[in-house]
Amino acid sequence: MRSQLLRDTLREVSGAQVSRDADQRVTDITQDSRSVQPGSAFVAVPGFTVDGHQYIESAIVNGAAALIVQYDRRQLWQPLAEANPDIAIVSVDDTRAALPQIAAAFYDYPARRLTVVGVTGTDGKSTTTYLTHAILNAAGHQTGLLNGVEFHIGGEWTRNETGETTPEADIIQARLAEMVAAGDTHAVLEVSSHALELHRADQINTKVAVFTGLSDDHLDFHQTREQYLAAKLKLFRSLDNHQVPLSPREAGGDAAGRGGLPTSPVAVVRAEDPTRQTIESSHNQQTVIATATPDTVSDVSVIASSQDARGSDVRVVTPAGALGARLPILGDYNLGNAALAVGAAWSLGVGPVPMQAALNTLRPIPGRMETIDEGQPFTVIVDAAATGPALDLALKTLKPHIRGRLILVFGVAGERDPIRKSSMAAAAATYADHTVITNENPRSEDPVEMVDEIAAHLVEAGGESFEKQPDRREAISRAIALAQPDDLVLIAGKGAEPTLIYADRVEPWDDREVARAALNSLNTLRT
Repeated sequence: MRSQLLRDTLREVSGAQVSRDADQRVTDITQDSRSVQPGSAFVAVPGFTVDGHQYIESAIVNGAAALIVQYDRRQLWQPLAEANPDIAIVSVDDTRAALPQIAAAFYDYPARRLTVVGVTGTDGKSTTTYLTHAILNAAGHQTGLLNGVEFHIGGEWTRNETGETTPEADIIQARLAEMVAAGDTHAVLEVSSHALELHRADQINTKVAVFTGLSDDHLDFHQTREQYLAAKLKLFRSLDNHQVPLSPREAGGDAAGRGGLPTSPVAVVRAEDPTRQTIESSHNQQTVIATATPDTVSDVSVIASSQDARGSDVRVVTPAGALGARLPILGDYNLGNAALAVGAAWSLGVGPVPMQAALNTLRPIPGRMETIDEGQPFTVIVDAAATGPALDLALKTLKPHIRGRLILVFGVAGERDPIRKSSMAAAAATYADHTVITNENPRSEDPVEMVDEIAAHLVEAGGESFEKQPDRREAISRAIALAQPDDLVLIAGKGAEPTLIYADRVEPWDDREVARAALNSLNTLRT
């Protein structure tokens, strides 16, 4: 079992005040009181709806050896501290900011032993992480992955059960430490704007920062588009503080590339991105320019020569040469994601041969334009499009390849930017032949009222053929029951998310499995 002196976990936390035994040994760092075990250090982090300081008593009952608390929450922790004199108390200005510093120190700074690629942007982050991960592995680099869907550590896949695109800092540092212990040399992380703003992505030591683009979303949290972009820029500004990995082997080496790792960090952005100049000027490092648009000046490109309903034949172009490949996921925007992945891999010394191999053998990306096939005479696709621009792109991409009708199932997540309701409804009105409006993680919002509001926006946008079904399982079953040969059913919004979140409960969930069950039930009835 890992353990460390409490004082050693605080080496980078400025202004920390330790009462009692700073030489207390701690065996774990966590901000979740439910995860506390005897010997754990519990970091009490204030949240938006609950305050971790309210769970200190639970952490003590579970065996916490140390409490990291905020000065300004003294009224919540001091009585419990006085009643438990054997527990070490560390008070700091900001526990959220201190958490990644403490966790990184506890795990001996695992990100400094890995070559880390961080991917941020509104849409396309997960797909780009999968593509980058596949290319690096094809190049011979043992690569870990942390994204909103899955973790890949030491060659093993596990589901991301945290419910977060980017988990809390203690979880990130623990998973990075597992990668180092398992022999991984590279890591690809999906980095959300929330994670950047809330310090979750501190201490990840990004070597390559990738930007997938920006659209109006999460303004409920960031308030303005400018503040939203400013949060994203933190990943690129962090490139200037990158620390060289501790040894050549731990840096990943150069297994199949173009002559060694670059000496400095790199940003990767698309040539046509309207924020390109802002990204480039936010740091003092090299920027690799990628594109999926023909006849566009760039460092690397992925250009489609032909497209069909299952993907694209592409030409991957790098300064080291060009090769043809098959990208088995549909959509021009996925060509752009592939170009960014190629740019990230190129910046780490990977040449076109591993890129070709990775694309040709790419495993299905969970919940990203994923086809669900149970032998039915129509197509069912599950996609994570959960914003107006993302849904618009998905529908626009699919429409030309459908001989029958496009039947859409979608909802809008609760407690998110209100613009999603109108923008997603507008996309549905423009492209879908029939829509089943349902729920997607309503959280504290009323599920029926949400569906009614989306329907009103759909009518306002000119939509005529639709129905309302707040129960997501019933909505998926209804859309599949309506489908005829040559139709396509798109189930949008959740992708491979493992839960359905209500105000009073969290249910296990998977759109893909619900669709399979509905298809099998339909097949049984038809036979």
